[in-house]
Amino acid sequence: MEYEYVHDAVNGSAKAMFSIEHEVMGPWLEVEVGNNPEKLTQLLMAIDDIESGKNTEVMITGSEYCVVINANDVEIQTNDSMDGFEQLPDSLVEEKIDFDQNCKTSCGIDDFRTMLMSWSKFIN
Repeated sequence: MEYEYVHDAVNGSAKAMFSIEHEVMGPWLEVEVGNNPEKLTQLLMAIDDIESGKNTEVMITGSEYCVVINANDVEIQTNDSMDGFEQLPDSLVEEKIDFDQNCKTSCGIDDFRTMLMSWSKFIN
């Protein structure tokens, strides 16, 4: 998983840019985690609970994104992609364009923890 953190030149806010297969993690970090230490702690504790066997799966639903953590991986997706209420027009379905690629991603639990710790360092 490749990523880079930068500060927005206009307003100085922290921005997260990820490789194409993980790009949904960037806006998720910015929107759902931001510079909130409680959110970081909640996510790291969820990882610890999974690894210790206390829980088999933890789901954290935010304002725009949902995170599902289990022993195998971490999945992040937009809340509206979970609802499945929007149907694509037939013309777009026929072209077989994968619109979900920007709505969902997954990675290993160790990579996720490393990314969170890196984000924490960057914003502090």
